[in-house]
Formats: sequence, structure tokens, C-alpha cells
Amino acid sequence: MALVELRNVSKIYRLGEEEIRALDDISLDIDAGEFISIIGPSGSGKSTLMHILGCLDSPTSGTIQLDGVMIQNASARELATIRNRKIGFVFQFFNLLPKLSVLQNVELPMIYSGIAGKERRERSMAALEAVGMANRSKHRPSQLSGGQQQRAAIARALVNSPRIVFADEPTGNLDSHTGEAILALFRKLSQEGRTIVLVTHDPEIAAVTPRRIEIRDGKIAVKIDLALAGLDRQPRAQAQAPMVK
Repeated sequence: MALVELRNVSKIYRLGEEEIRALDDISLDIDAGEFISIIGPSGSGKSTLMHILGCLDSPTSGTIQLDGVMIQNASARELATIRNRKIGFVFQFFNLLPKLSVLQNVELPMIYSGIAGKERRERSMAALEAVGMANRSKHRPSQLSGGQQQRAAIARALVNSPRIVFADEPTGNLDSHTGEAILALFRKLSQEGRTIVLVTHDPEIAAVTPRRIEIRDGKIAVKIDLALAGLDRQPRAQAQAPMVK
């Protein structure tokens, strides 16, 4: 069974008498441990698809199964629990709370899960160690570079051991050198067995993933699996992860 199964999913918005199909009858499977990208231009429906995959929104029609749980009819409370326990998010603008230290930011998902303080700190430090940020745990976000803030955000996304991580334009606010280091980190996490979905408009970013899903006008336009096609290659980002300063 796939980790995520979408069947005939549509999302329709109505503005007066006008009907806008943000997603139009999409079916998609994501297997555990996959590293894939969802790519498309602005307005293509890729962000809507991520919001539905990430339990941030519900479809108008169709079914969604995440880790064996049917979620399309879940309540807001149930969706919040699923997001906290099964899903990690990484965003373009990091979304770190400025008044909290890096360690406290990483602890936040576990506070919502009711995990005790000692265990929160231990797990947060382990997550920061995994992304090379343990020595910055006491710093505040304003004391970090963009790349360091994104690494802290990735640690926060991983700290609850989610079944799947969604990264929405994770390098969009970074220079190219730092962005390559972040992509190399995602590749490393993928090789360790994490399930990661990159959402991007940039073909160069999508090129680091073995499978790519292109969205246009709310439909899946192209599915590319480089491994099955015998075209898998080592992307620039994997060559050697440059240090993020």
C-alpha cells in the first residue's frame, strides 16, 4: 500500500456564478521513502495539491488515504492531530518564531503533542544535530543566516518523526549556493528513508528528485520517474554539500 493515495480528487472554488477548478480529477500515489517533486507554474494547482496532501485543506470530491487513514471527511481537530503526528512542513520563509531560541522553535510541535520537557529537549537536540545546527541551539532566528534558519526549520519538521515531509519552495528565499546545500540535505534525509515532497516552480530544483509530477491547469500533465527510465543521475546538489554559513 502506498503511503499516500489520492483518487479522483478535485478542488472547486466558486466566486459568484464562476466555478474555478483548482484541481481536476487527480489520482496519485506516493510510496514510503520516496523523494518526489511537484512542479508547475503559478496558478497551476500545485500549492492546492500540497495543501490537500498536507491536510491543510479538504477536497471538494475524491478520496485521500494517508498512512492507511481515510482523511477526506476528517474534522478540523482530527486533521490537526494528523498534521502534528504524521506530517512535517518546511516553508520558503522558514516561519520561525523570532522571540524563541532555535531549540524552543524545534520543540514547538512536541509541546502540541504533550511531550514532557526533558524528552522534548533531547529530541530537539538530536534533530538539530542531524541538520548540523546543534551548536546554534541557543541562538534566535535573527542571529542566523537564511540557510541556518532553513536548517532549523527542517529540524522542526523532523522532530516528531513524521511519515512525510512537505517542502514548499524551500530554497526560494536563499541564494543559489545555500539553496544547493539545503537540497543536498534533503537528498541525505531521503537516503535515510524519509519521505519527502518538494513543491516548486523551478525545473532545476525539481531535477534533484528521482520522480517529478508536473501540474498544469489543475491536472497532472507529466509524470517522470528517472529511475524507471534509466535516466537517474547525480544532481549538482549531491556532489558535496557546501557548508551553510
